[in-house]
Amino acid sequence: MSPATPVFLDLVRVETRLYNAVGARLRAEHGLTLGQFEFLHIIDRVDGCRVLDIVGELAITVGAVSKAVDRLVAADWCVRVAHPQDRRSSVLRLTPEGTKVLAASRPVVESALTSLTGAVPAADLRRLAATLAALRASLEADDRGRPG
Repeated sequence: MSPATPVFLDLVRVETRLYNAVGARLRAEHGLTLGQFEFLHIIDRVDGCRVLDIVGELAITVGAVSKAVDRLVAADWCVRVAHPQDRRSSVLRLTPEGTKVLAASRPVVESALTSLTGAVPAADLRRLAATLAALRASLEADDRGRPG
């Protein structure tokens, strides 16, 4: 077995457990899923955010992103606005309610992650973050792992 196999298996299990634990707390305290939080965070962070920006960042399908954005619009957390240079495209913007729920949710996510990773020394987390960032950059540079 290659050294990458146990790393992959542990990485997937850790991600699943963190995602579930943070998501449960977020749902309980603010009524939104971690996926919705991620979308709101990206829309807020990416100037002129479009569906394709979210697709590229999360490596999921256009259909999945469009459906998720439809749910955010229905919740009054974001709106689609005509793209200023391309009227066939839309720009996503947070509504005041979306900005409010995102601002209230960020400390919950941070607190949950801090609590869940507290047993690991900060220096180890920083090294892990650097390693994962390098691996992610390599995969993204080669356009690997995107849905077919």
